Amino acid sequence: MRCVSWMLLGPCLLVLVQGALSQCPSPCHCHGDLQHVICDNVGLKKIPRVSEATRLLNLQRNNLISIPSGAFSESKGLISLHMQHCHLREIGSQAFKGLKKLIYLYLSNNEINSIKPGAFEDLSELTYLYLDGNHIRNLAKGIFSPMIKLFVLQFNDNKLQELQPGIFAGAKDLRWLHMSGNELTTLQPASLDDLENLAILHLDRNKMSTYPSAAMSKLRVVEELTLGRNPMRTIPDNAFQSFGRYMEKLHLDNMGLEKFSDGAFTGVTAVRSLHLDNNKLKSLPRSLEFGTITNLTLSNNPWSCTCQLAPLRRWMDSSRNRPDAVCSSPAAQKGKQIRDSTAFSGCRSKAKRTRTGTRH
Repeated sequence: MRCVSWMLLGPCLLVLVQGALSQCPSPCHCHGDLQHVICDNVGLKKIPRVSEATRLLNLQRNNLISIPSGAFSESKGLISLHMQHCHLREIGSQAFKGLKKLIYLYLSNNEINSIKPGAFEDLSELTYLYLDGNHIRNLAKGIFSPMIKLFVLQFNDNKLQELQPGIFAGAKDLRWLHMSGNELTTLQPASLDDLENLAILHLDRNKMSTYPSAAMSKLRVVEELTLGRNPMRTIPDNAFQSFGRYMEKLHLDNMGLEKFSDGAFTGVTAVRSLHLDNNKLKSLPRSLEFGTITNLTLSNNPWSCTCQLAPLRRWMDSSRNRPDAVCSSPAAQKGKQIRDSTAFSGCRSKAKRTRTGTRH
C-alpha cells in the first residue's frame, strides 16, 4: 500500500496500525483469530500491542519492568492478563486504563514495591486479582475501590506492615482475602469494616502478637480463618463471636499460644476443622463445644490431663477422630495419650440444662 499525497497520510497511517494489530505480534504465537496471544518467556522488553479481538494476553517471564500509560489502549476486549515473573517494579496511575472488560489480572512474583493511586482505574469488571510474591509495603486508601466486583484478592508474601481503614472501600463483594506471609503487626480498628461479605480470611505467617478484636468485630460471615504462625500468646473472650455461626475452619497452629480466655469460643457453633497443634496449651476453654468438630489437631502441646479436659476426652471416645495429644501433667499421666489416659474416669459430665414450667 502507498500514500499518494500528504492529505492521505493520516488515513494511511491508521490503516497501517490496524493492519499491524490484525497480525500476531512477533515473537508471540496466537490462537483462535488472535483471541489468545501467548508471549510467555520470549524475551520481550516492552508490552506488545494487540487488537480489541484479543481476550487473553500472556506476557509471563519477560523483562518488562514497567507498564507505560496507555499500554493497553487498543486491548479493550481483554478478559485475562498474565504478567507474572516480568520484573515489574511499580504499578503506575492508570496502568490498566481501558481494560473495562478485564476479569483476571495476574501480577504475582514480580518486584512491585508500590501501587500508585488510580492504578486500577477502569477495572470495574475485575473479579480475580493476584499480587502474591512482591515487595509491597503500603496500600493507599481506596486503592481497590474501582473494582466493585472483586471476589478474590491474593496478596500473600509481600511486606505489608499494617491494615488501615479505607483500604478496602468499595470492595464490598470481596469474598476471599489471602494475606499470608506479610509483616502485619496489627489490623487497625475498622480496617476490615468494608468487607461485609468476606468468607475466607488468611492471615497466617504474619507478626501479630495480639488478636485484632476491634478489626474483626464487624465481620459477619467468615467461614475460614487462618492465624497460624503469628506470635499470639492468648485468644480473648468473644474473639470469633460476630461470625461464629458461620465459621467452619479455624487454624491457630504454630503460634506459641498459651491460653484461651474462657469465653474465646462464645458464639462459635459451626466449627468443623480446628487446628491447635504446636503451641503451649495446657487446657481448653469451657466455651469450646465439640459437637460439630470432625477434624481436630492437638499435637505438641503440654496438656494438663485434669477434669478440665474431660469434654475433649468424651468427644474422643465418641468420635472416629482420636487425634494425638500427650499429657504433660500430672506426673502420673505424663507421656500418655489423652485418649488412653485414666485421669478422666472420675470426672463428672457437665449437667444438661432442663426447662422448667413447660406445658404438656
